Amino acid sequence: MGRVHRFPDNDIVSLVGPSPRHDLAESVGPDLLLGELLSGAELSGGELSGLALGYGTAAGDPRLRAAIAAAHGVDAGDVVVTVGGMHALFLIAFTLCDPGDEVVTVTPLFPMARNALDAVGAAVRVLPLSFADGYRLDPERLREHLTPATKLISLASPQNPSGVALPPATVERVLAIIAETAPDAFLIMDETYREATYGDTATQPSAVELDPRVISVASLSKCHGAAGLRIGWAISRDRSLVERLVVGKFNTVLTCSSVSEELALRMFERLDSVQSERRERLAAAIGTTADWVAEHDAFIEWVRPDAGSICCVRLRPSAFADSDVEPFYRALGDEGVRVANGAWFGDEARVFRLGFGFPPAVELKAALDALGAVLRRRAGGPPPNPPGTGRSFRG
Repeated sequence: MGRVHRFPDNDIVSLVGPSPRHDLAESVGPDLLLGELLSGAELSGGELSGLALGYGTAAGDPRLRAAIAAAHGVDAGDVVVTVGGMHALFLIAFTLCDPGDEVVTVTPLFPMARNALDAVGAAVRVLPLSFADGYRLDPERLREHLTPATKLISLASPQNPSGVALPPATVERVLAIIAETAPDAFLIMDETYREATYGDTATQPSAVELDPRVISVASLSKCHGAAGLRIGWAISRDRSLVERLVVGKFNTVLTCSSVSEELALRMFERLDSVQSERRERLAAAIGTTADWVAEHDAFIEWVRPDAGSICCVRLRPSAFADSDVEPFYRALGDEGVRVANGAWFGDEARVFRLGFGFPPAVELKAALDALGAVLRRRAGGPPPNPPGTGRSFRG
């Protein structure tokens, strides 16, 4: 019998390979520089020179746990610091699910979030969300996938790849349905993009405050620009679960890097200024993207995101037949333009994730211009509309 491949291949791994000339596939914001967290004295060997490079604690640096807790309205004892958000998702699946246990999630979704469930042998039930419905979750349709044997429901808000968020009322309805139909289940809420709002748009409170069955997962990788720190967390108000996650972390990575935890703490000390600058940049970037979508309305349509640095764009069937989709991606590659194929996330291939938060403003404009040129050339359709004459799919 052949060896089981617990983690399936997915072309999304190309995102951590060499970058093309125009990268519109990235889901992160611009990289934060070390100098933005540290003073000149610290960089030249001051305060950080005394940092001990030993093991940390299995649960995470107490100061960092307290900072994460304060940002979520919970106690420090509710927080487990992990090696990025994916480590948290895997630990939760590994801790709560035995082989064959029922788990429910949606598609499209970040492929590694699904892979973590498959890797532990869970029986995964999938609720499809569609571009046509704006990727909105219908709690009553979710109910159809739940049974008393369901152990875990895994959702994201805002979603990756769409950037569509679950309104608080929807989350509350989902929790009520879980209580009725799957009373022993936990609800994962991947809130990685929750704070990546646009300009002065208000940030939704964390869902972890709503119910002890909610497990909030996030990291510093996406909207904070610190993916290289590899710092994430899981938050649960169920202390017995927290204890089990700490044991799971100890048995996989022992502790996080003490250097990474110290730098993450500096991030939280500067959180307001870091987020303020990034929210302004995201606001400008989504404005540029909206104008570009309107200009190319004859070829594409989109679901405007609620937050985050990503959105979903779809090739119009009137401009691209099914047989035209794969040649479109090849033509993008020939021009040094990369977007994220919707098939990576379990969506139709004519949908692609466009990352507008990573490139600087000038590069974003150049990348979108290059993408637009390929759209016009491959579709052979009419010229683009003047900016502002199109509309988003959600109106």
